[in-house]
Amino acid sequence: MIAEIDLRIVRNNVEVIRKTTGVSVLPVVKADAYGLGIRRVSEAIADLADGFCVFSASEAVAVNLARRTNRRVLALGPPESNDPTDYITHRITPTVCNHQQARQLRRAQPALCVDTGMQRFSCPPEDCREALTAGDCREVFTHAVEIGQVEQLMDVTSGCDRPRHAAASGLLHEALAVLDAVRPGLAMYKGAANISARIVEIRQSRGPAGYSGFTAERHGIILVGYSHGLRRGPCLINGRKSRLLEVGMQTAFVELDAEDRVGDRVVLLGDGLTEADLAQNWNCGPHEVLTALSSAATRRYLQ
Repeated sequence: MIAEIDLRIVRNNVEVIRKTTGVSVLPVVKADAYGLGIRRVSEAIADLADGFCVFSASEAVAVNLARRTNRRVLALGPPESNDPTDYITHRITPTVCNHQQARQLRRAQPALCVDTGMQRFSCPPEDCREALTAGDCREVFTHAVEIGQVEQLMDVTSGCDRPRHAAASGLLHEALAVLDAVRPGLAMYKGAANISARIVEIRQSRGPAGYSGFTAERHGIILVGYSHGLRRGPCLINGRKSRLLEVGMQTAFVELDAEDRVGDRVVLLGDGLTEADLAQNWNCGPHEVLTALSSAATRRYLQ
């Protein structure tokens, strides 16, 4: 399975986000940039970013993110260490969610995550003032999926002179959610990945086939399975819509037409087949689609 990643599209997406929001942009490159490769993605957009977001500090340390890009790094997840030096050394801002963590990491000038409904790794609204003071927190944010949660953040931090942000990809279009910064994730990667595999074998079907006993007049095999994150659903062959008939551990059956040949590309994502399309068929989120397929693929970059 090959993932062709067009870094020009990633850059263009960030440029559009920056222009339309008019605020600081903190691209989310956690989980190896959603499987697209944190090193190459971060280097490609460093000049457009005001900082980067990861989940854990160790993700940034592993690729020396702050020094490589000369941009600050915000670790969105819970602290992995209570020693401020571990963050200061690598130019990482830790996130805290209570006054104890805030006090321990005060020297690292932490960010405070406010709980507006996510109910994980975040500070209850009634405890925020104490945590802000204890940690001398220089930044406040929340994980919001609706405007009401953004409004709650604003209420909780009323009178606070620290930068605030709430909007990830799902709220970039909402003017009220664009505060002092935005954190684009999926929106930054939209349309940038084209993931495909080659047909390695073709059969004229003779009755039920595969483990599930599916039926089709003609089918092909690709060397991608559920161990690579693939699931049953739509695909594209020679520009036409087709479908994966069965997905095994390391191979999958695909329905073919008469003109399809061994060596033809089966597009699993891209060429108009979007993460949202697959997510609907897979009954999951588009983030899961992109991360699952990209993480297992061999990457090739266009720039």
